[in-house]
Amino acid sequence: MTTAQNPVRNPVLLIHGIGDTQRVFDPMTTYLRDRGWSVHRLDLVPNKGELGLDQLALQLCDYVNAHLADRPFDLLGFSMGGIVSRYYVQRLGGLLKVQRFITLSAPHNGTVMGYFRGRPGVVQMRPGSAFLRDLNSTLEDLEQVQFTSLWTPYDLMILPAHSSRLPVGTMGQIPALAHPLMLRDRRCLEAVATALS
Repeated sequence: MTTAQNPVRNPVLLIHGIGDTQRVFDPMTTYLRDRGWSVHRLDLVPNKGELGLDQLALQLCDYVNAHLADRPFDLLGFSMGGIVSRYYVQRLGGLLKVQRFITLSAPHNGTVMGYFRGRPGVVQMRPGSAFLRDLNSTLEDLEQVQFTSLWTPYDLMILPAHSSRLPVGTMGQIPALAHPLMLRDRRCLEAVATALS
């Protein structure tokens, strides 16, 4: 029985950033599971930009088809994982399956850090890249889901930090003192739980 105290919650799929694995979500996974969410995560491989973000999104799609095909789910992407997730939502049919979509410190408008490596997935995260221009040309797609973007003004990986903002859905600024702290900052965890509720 569903009550106000025990609402039915969608499963949540967490997508990590560049150079990370699913283990980066350990604190968030514990936090969400303690509050009643079923949490899914996967390792994108390779994870250092060797593949295009569109190709990594196919791994996300395969995971969904294998594990979450029978019901709506919520999606959260951190950093590069936010852009991989956007490609899934906007280009691979995710709009039909995702109910709530959250990005944490994702380079929606690129990051100058993308100029430090020439790998395909990194090049796609440069400001003004053809890949990001394409995704941003259909931002209105994100209005079909409950979209939330959370970011920190102290980000030194997403430069400029305000590149993580998008003019759709709900936006929240979390004053976490560094990019990776977005995954364990209590204020960010609470904001994620609110967005998923």
